[in-house]
Amino acid sequence: MKLLIVTNVDWFLISHRLVIAKAAAKAGWRVYVACEDTGRGSEISVDGIEFISFSFSRSGTNFLEELKLLRRFRELYRTVNPDVVHHITIKPVVYGSLAAKKEGIKGVVNAISGLGYMFAQGKVGIMQKIVLQLMKIGANRKGISFIFQNKDDRDILTKFNVLNEQNRVKIIKGSGVDLKKFAFYPLPQDNLFKILLPCRMLWDKGVRELREASEILKGNYSQRIQFVLVGMADNDNKAGVPESYLRDWEDGEYVVWMGQQSDMVKFYKDCHIVVLPSYREGLPKTLIEACAIGRPIVTTNAVGCKDCVDEGENGFKVPIKDGVALAEAIRRLVDNPELMKKMGLAGRTKAEIEFNVDDVVNSHLEVYNSLLK
Repeated sequence: MKLLIVTNVDWFLISHRLVIAKAAAKAGWRVYVACEDTGRGSEISVDGIEFISFSFSRSGTNFLEELKLLRRFRELYRTVNPDVVHHITIKPVVYGSLAAKKEGIKGVVNAISGLGYMFAQGKVGIMQKIVLQLMKIGANRKGISFIFQNKDDRDILTKFNVLNEQNRVKIIKGSGVDLKKFAFYPLPQDNLFKILLPCRMLWDKGVRELREASEILKGNYSQRIQFVLVGMADNDNKAGVPESYLRDWEDGEYVVWMGQQSDMVKFYKDCHIVVLPSYREGLPKTLIEACAIGRPIVTTNAVGCKDCVDEGENGFKVPIKDGVALAEAIRRLVDNPELMKKMGLAGRTKAEIEFNVDDVVNSHLEVYNSLLK
């Protein structure tokens, strides 16, 4: 049984899906992973997994280059000849489904981990319609399973007739969290409350709105709170926040930008509140990790984000692109440490019930096995 997993870059696979690839290999699958090697490919080539360096632009609007990419997908599938191919993120879903159809790959899993930058503004223009139409062509046959992280993304593809009666559809809440690695940890006994933003520095993650909130709060709270930004500046992403913007914002005391970090457990333990004012997500891994460690959350009522928070129970949800409301939600928590503690406990309970990585892994293996029948 050959399983081929295709996604965009190595670091995303490592953080979000490597545990599934390892579990599949342990269950008897011969596992291949194809994605761009940014220097971490060796971390994927473990436990019987074969890594294939396969790079492509995450955006790309040059028609001829996109046709060449489709041919490369077909060549990859002819070489590996998998029984099941698992596409993760939009571009592999679109091109991979078309290539799999042409090459006669019988089992296809399309993981819609959020409809991404193209759909973050809530509008469906010409480019979005082209993407949806290509998805529809690739999905119009037997042996296609879709995995969604939230009902909203499923409903969009249903509305535009991408899904059909031949497709199997399953909702799996995110990539899960290791409840042992991200064990519950009491709030730090510190007079300086740390507000953690753990994500890539992208405009659609709400970086501008968080800066606005930090400036609103600075006058009265500059000695009581600290904003800690942990994540890389993604220069290859259209929504990437320039490093100059981040350097201008941080001062080393009230606002600190730590860049990319490998030990996220440490930062969750050191913080008091986790914030993610994103415009759209699949189901953000950072928020389910925050739940597991026991941190109250301030996020938006955006697709994906809203599924991580029960309003007033383990955090607050504010409108998208509203820095004022974001500042007010942070202030409410900082002024009420007992509420922070209560919400942290509720978040841990939510993680145990809804986000256990073992359940996520088992659900994926069930989908793979179902495609062999």
